[in-house]
Amino acid sequence: MSKETPLLPVSDAREAALYFVVGALCFLAALAALVSRGTYTAAEAWSAQVEGEITVILEDADRRSADALAGQIEGLAGVVEARVLTREELETLLEPSFGPGGMPEGLPLPLLIAVLSDPEADVSDEITALAATAGLDAEVSAHSGYVRDVRRALSVLRLVALGAVALLEATAIAVIAFATHAALLARRDIVDVLHLSGAEDKFIAGLFERRFWVLALKAGAVGALLALMVTALIVFSGRAQGETAAQLLPQLSLDFVDLIILTLTPVLAGLSSRMAAHITVMQSLKGTL
Repeated sequence: MSKETPLLPVSDAREAALYFVVGALCFLAALAALVSRGTYTAAEAWSAQVEGEITVILEDADRRSADALAGQIEGLAGVVEARVLTREELETLLEPSFGPGGMPEGLPLPLLIAVLSDPEADVSDEITALAATAGLDAEVSAHSGYVRDVRRALSVLRLVALGAVALLEATAIAVIAFATHAALLARRDIVDVLHLSGAEDKFIAGLFERRFWVLALKAGAVGALLALMVTALIVFSGRAQGETAAQLLPQLSLDFVDLIILTLTPVLAGLSSRMAAHITVMQSLKGTL
């Protein structure tokens, strides 16, 4: 029994180029989805840590007054803890600006009270009132404001990531449609023979659909695997530099959602390629062919 010759042979140079293009598009789409979700996860974890935190900055205040104010703040409803930071803790906070050598001797520093409260409790106004009653010049900074800014930026990031994935998907469909039309023109004589033999347009379209379905599945799987490897490399490299750097990088957790993204990448690529091939062949056969 002789082996059936496909309309688009495996050895065709055009298929190798198409395989590369589809694989690259799937790689970029999966990478965009993974990095977007990883960034969102990292930012949500950071937000959860600082959402209930409040910093009280005291200018021209002595340690005793700061300790007294911290005790009053800790007595407020919704406040879990309030304490005055030591100079060593302040130097640690300012180390990124001054370097590992520490701050110059004699440099005056304000006193900082770190307040940990229930995220649902808004005690900023009460803290300001307590400081004013004690005659202290205090600047109360609730970290929840930064959290709102981060979440607003995350919403924009999600839209950008979805737009990028949609654009890459549309590009892949356009590439498959162009390749299908080119292959159809190159096999025009075979299509004519199939028509004379009584083959319907759906049968001919099915031959192209299966060809590009398999190609896109393979290319999509390779692209998804490369996206996983690159994202893991970014995260592991950040962790090697230190815990702080790792917190600012996308957090690759390989949880259920990440696996779903990687699994759907080749499937969606295959379905899109099959749809593009079907529409292109049907339209071409109804037109010039």
